[in-house]
Amino acid sequence: MVSDFRTSPTILEFLNAEGLERRAARGVSTPDLSIRIKTGPMALPAPDADNLDAYAETVKTHVADYVAEYTRYFEENDARDEVKRTMLDPMPRLLLVPGLGMFGFGRTLKDAKIASDVGEMWIEAVRGAEAIGDFRPLAKSDLFELEYWSLEQAKLAGNKPKPLTGQVALVTGGAGAIGAATAKLFASQGAHVVVVDLDAEKAKEAAKAAGNGSIGVGADVTKPEDIAAAFEQAVRNYGGVDIVVSNAGAAFEGGIGELDDALLRKSFELNFFSHQNVAQAAVRIFKQQGTGGTLLFNTSKQAVNPGPKFGAYGIPKAATLFLSRQYALEYGGIGVRANAVNADRIRSGLLTDEMIANRSKARGLSEKDYMSGNLLGLEVTAEHVAQAFLHHALAERTTADVTTVDGGNIAATLR
Repeated sequence: MVSDFRTSPTILEFLNAEGLERRAARGVSTPDLSIRIKTGPMALPAPDADNLDAYAETVKTHVADYVAEYTRYFEENDARDEVKRTMLDPMPRLLLVPGLGMFGFGRTLKDAKIASDVGEMWIEAVRGAEAIGDFRPLAKSDLFELEYWSLEQAKLAGNKPKPLTGQVALVTGGAGAIGAATAKLFASQGAHVVVVDLDAEKAKEAAKAAGNGSIGVGADVTKPEDIAAAFEQAVRNYGGVDIVVSNAGAAFEGGIGELDDALLRKSFELNFFSHQNVAQAAVRIFKQQGTGGTLLFNTSKQAVNPGPKFGAYGIPKAATLFLSRQYALEYGGIGVRANAVNADRIRSGLLTDEMIANRSKARGLSEKDYMSGNLLGLEVTAEHVAQAFLHHALAERTTADVTTVDGGNIAATLR
């Protein structure tokens, strides 16, 4: 589920008043409300900020009770005739929390926002009714006829889920060639994407190009506080994070024996420690969600097949490759999958025209032969790398894997 959080003085005044759970249990007032938030919203007690673990259990208990009650409601009303029906997903779609606000839920952000819109309509209807008397909607047996009416169901029938529907993906280096291609591909497959980049404006542009309600966030991934803020923005907008593509990086050149120590350390900050910090932030959220998660690392073929005068880039990338395996080893038990993609010679902000000229000269090749110097004789693009990330996002039984996207390079194959 994706969530949409809303609060306002009007909403809080209603939620903080006595009798919220009683009002929520009464039902809804229109057919549209019945198919959007089922038999009505679910009310929770106010959270205890000093004991959130206990509150998490309270939420689980309330959800289980809601599901059980909805199942009973369906079974009892379905048994009244011979019509063949299939019970809809019994999970609540609107959650009311005193002192905080309300949450709309859906498989997409659009659906979650509709649930929130309906929630505001429901509050208005209850307030209006109680201003002159009492809120008395139709009996739930009548609401059942509306919720399971074939014409009403037709409104929802067209919402066919895509492979990543309901998933939230965060992509670092998201405004670069590989990051932007990955964001666009993931969004096309149903994910809501948080595009994170050092350049906030370019991040927003890439998110707009990706579509599907994606957002752009500016952040320096070498700063843990920026990473934390980016994840917080993802949670505020969508309710959580399911997939993280740790892609940000930059290439640094120089002979390893003469390399300036400050340059090597700078490369490690971006090409290793930023990946570690991003993965740590992701795992903290994965643990809280309890629904597993996916960590995907851009590690580069330099991790296994170093190039001359490229050690400042390749050495931290090698460490990042093994970082992906460490996360696979330590967090597989909670459903977290960690995989890496080794790409090579992708035209991007990292591999600029100037760098292509330098690298081809270092290997004694023409620029054309350098870019297509692989077993297939074909240049590899950012879109090909994005496809590898998508493969890993969907490969539910694959972890600790390294996928090469280089057109074929025997020296870079893993043994």
